[in-house]
Amino acid sequence: MSATGKSGACGAMLEEDSDQTYENVLAEIQSFELPIEATLRSVYDDQPNAHKKFMEKLDNCIRNHDKEIEKMCNFHHQGFVDAITELLKVRTDAEKLKVQVTDTNRRFQDAGKEVVVQTEDIIRCRIQQRNITTVVEKLQLCLPVLEMYTKLKEQMSAKRYYSALKTMEQLENVYFPRVSQYRFCQLMIENLPKLREDIKEISMSDLKDFLESIRKHSNKIGEAAMKQAQQQKTFSVALQKQNNVKFGRHMYINDRITEERNEIVLKHTFEEEDENEEEVLTVQELVDFSPVYRCLHIYSALGDEETFENYYRKQRKKQARLVLQPQSNMHETVDGYRRYFTQIVGFFVVEDHILHVTQGLVTRAYTDELWNMALSKIIAVLRAHSSYCTDPDLVLELKNLIVIFADTLQGYGFPVNRLFDLLFEIRDQYNETLLKKWATVFRDIFEEDNYSPIPITNEEEYKIVISKFPFQDPDLEKQSFPKKFPMSQSVPHIYIQVKEFIYASLKFSESLHRSSTEIDDMLRKSTNLLLTRTLNSCLLNLIRKPHIGLTEVVQIIINTTHLEQACKYLEDFITNITNISQETVHTTRLYGLSTFKDARHAAEGEIYTKLNQKIDEFVQLADYDWTMSEPDGRASGYLMDLINFLRSIFQVFTHLPGKVAQTACMSACQHLSTSLMQMLLDSELKQISMGAIQQFNLDVIQCELFASSEPVPGFQGDTLQLAFIDLRQLLDLFMVWDWSTYLADYGQPASKYLRVNPNTALTLLEKMKDTSKKNNIFAQFRKNDRDKQKLIETVMKQLRSLVNGMSQHT
Repeated sequence: MSATGKSGACGAMLEEDSDQTYENVLAEIQSFELPIEATLRSVYDDQPNAHKKFMEKLDNCIRNHDKEIEKMCNFHHQGFVDAITELLKVRTDAEKLKVQVTDTNRRFQDAGKEVVVQTEDIIRCRIQQRNITTVVEKLQLCLPVLEMYTKLKEQMSAKRYYSALKTMEQLENVYFPRVSQYRFCQLMIENLPKLREDIKEISMSDLKDFLESIRKHSNKIGEAAMKQAQQQKTFSVALQKQNNVKFGRHMYINDRITEERNEIVLKHTFEEEDENEEEVLTVQELVDFSPVYRCLHIYSALGDEETFENYYRKQRKKQARLVLQPQSNMHETVDGYRRYFTQIVGFFVVEDHILHVTQGLVTRAYTDELWNMALSKIIAVLRAHSSYCTDPDLVLELKNLIVIFADTLQGYGFPVNRLFDLLFEIRDQYNETLLKKWATVFRDIFEEDNYSPIPITNEEEYKIVISKFPFQDPDLEKQSFPKKFPMSQSVPHIYIQVKEFIYASLKFSESLHRSSTEIDDMLRKSTNLLLTRTLNSCLLNLIRKPHIGLTEVVQIIINTTHLEQACKYLEDFITNITNISQETVHTTRLYGLSTFKDARHAAEGEIYTKLNQKIDEFVQLADYDWTMSEPDGRASGYLMDLINFLRSIFQVFTHLPGKVAQTACMSACQHLSTSLMQMLLDSELKQISMGAIQQFNLDVIQCELFASSEPVPGFQGDTLQLAFIDLRQLLDLFMVWDWSTYLADYGQPASKYLRVNPNTALTLLEKMKDTSKKNNIFAQFRKNDRDKQKLIETVMKQLRSLVNGMSQHT
């Protein structure tokens, strides 16, 4: 095939492909399924002249469709004409029908106007009926809410706040959700929190009024509680007493205390029990606790119970501090202590009641903490204020109040052991006040005593003294009236007062919940303090008083002897009170023996002192002429008076113990001997003549005669005369002028002048030498005098050598 033929063939193939493409494009345009924009773009994008060719194809396609439409119209034209002809026929009938329909419609409209009116009335009535039904339903839903809210208002007005809170809960949980869409419900909901706050404030105000009320009534509450506890205790004591009597048991009740306390109890307790029960009101009768209950329930209902509990406890703690604060002059009267105790009891009785009738408001731990705080404060207050009490009766009444106070609170479950421990401290103070009181009593007894034996003239007086003081002396009983007891009037008075002290001390030991052994120990210790401190001090002060003479001191010694002997009766007296045998291992003994021994020793020492002072007074009356040449031939007057005084004094000593009288006599003789020796050796005395020595010797002889006359029995041999042995040997040495023997035997155990000290002899010899020089102006012209003077000088030299030797040896 030529090239021209190939190109023609290729052109024909391309033309066929192009036609097929346009056919496809037209098919796509007719299908309306694909977007026409993309189809048209493909036509224009393929070839430069594609637009013209496509338009040609499109025109051919349109002509084809027109031909088809024309064929279809030609086919259906006759049918269309027939249809138009029939339609024209129906038109006339349609106009007639229209007139008939219009007429019929008019007649229907005229006939339906009344029906429409009635139908509208029916519709309106149905709407009203539906509305009424709806209103009724809504009112039935709202009425309970309104009724509950009205009930709430009534409860608020009636102050039934707890019920009001419960009503509020029902409104919120049950009723309000049903009508929450209404405005009045929203107002009610908004008003409930305010009502709750009002209830809170009102209940809190009631609580404050209640707290103020119980603060004012604490005194009465405590007084009633303490009175009730005291009645129960009295009833128990009376019942126990009757049981002991019924079964024949012995229970010690001291006679004195029986008279003072239990006699009335035993006679009238059961008769007055009903009356007392009517008189004593309970805490519920005295105080209205309903505000607390209401407030607690209200706060519990509000879910704010903790706030209420904290407020209540805080306020009660404040009140506790006020109650525990005593008045400054509380210690002056027992009423001050009573008011203090009743207020505290009232406070804790209320707390105990709250503890048992409420749950959680007051706990046992809280009350225990509050009580421990109060107990420490109470003990400190009582310890401080009781220290000011100087009246034992007031201290005793305080003790009784503390016991009732402790028993009352113990009955409510509060521990009170520390209060009884405090009572032991107060007991010591009570004993101190008793000791001070009895010191005054003893001083008054001593002031009123005449310090002479008790005279009795008949049997009745004798029995009176014996009933007061346990004195036993068969010899005195045998004597006929009138006769005398050896002791003075103060002895039975002191014995009675010691027993009174034991009674007083026993009163404090009652109701302390202590055993008989402990009470016995307390009584004996307090009695020992009375004897060893108070009575002993009074005796010592009495003995040391300036106006108490020797006779009085002697009588005091006699009195102490009998008081010492009476101590065993005091021990028996305490034993009878406590029923504790003295043979018990731990029984305390009375120290009366040592007490009266100390007083007696002091009195004995005072006898020695006063006797020596009296001797000094007589010795000061001595008026010797130390330069006399010859003695008077008789003893000095002062010395004879002194000896007569000593004889009379020693006769009074017959009732003293033998050793006391002997010691006093020996002490007096020794002091007299020492005084006479000091008179000879006085530094102010410069000269002594031989005549004065001889006169002095006469006085010493009288002293020796007095000593040998046994002024006090019991001395053996010449024991009493040995008191003057120093004077005797010294005077013998000078009167005999036996210097050779003295010097030769000096230092020998068997020396005749063993008691003469060289220094003493030298001093006295110097005084005599000076006298010889003065009285013998012409002594140097007489040979004897010159020899005597030389002898004196020789003796003095030897005495000096002995004195020097003694000092060197020392």
